[in-house]
Amino acid sequence: MMDEYNLALIVGAVLSVLAAVSHVGVIVAGPAGYRLFGAGDRFVRAAEAGRVFPAVVTLGIAVVLVIWAFYALSGAQVIEPLPLLRPVLCAVTLIYLLRGVVGPFFLINTGRSTRFIVISSAVCTGFGLAHGIGLLQMWGRLA
Repeated sequence: MMDEYNLALIVGAVLSVLAAVSHVGVIVAGPAGYRLFGAGDRFVRAAEAGRVFPAVVTLGIAVVLVIWAFYALSGAQVIEPLPLLRPVLCAVTLIYLLRGVVGPFFLINTGRSTRFIVISSAVCTGFGLAHGIGLLQMWGRLA
């Protein structure tokens, strides 16, 4: 039965969900969570001041990651095909890979920690590779 599904896209979906849960955890942890996960100084200060925008932005990212997970599951044929499946999976893969490979050059001097830049870039590259491998494997079967 597992042969029917694409393992790489299932892994990609799980990784996206884990990233979404991590983002929600940062919100729950508050300023310490933002600091621990290497958010920019502006976000940390805003969270310390009780401002809502760090939580709104972080929650928005979590929601997008969950949507991406559903698309990966759809591409893996675990759930029914979602609209624009192939172009969305291409976009998700490209975004993860660009964030992972090119992102560090844009994140330098933004107030984010070097640890955040290195770890998040490696993570995004891995996520992009999982999605890319699955996308290539499923290309002919995607609508």
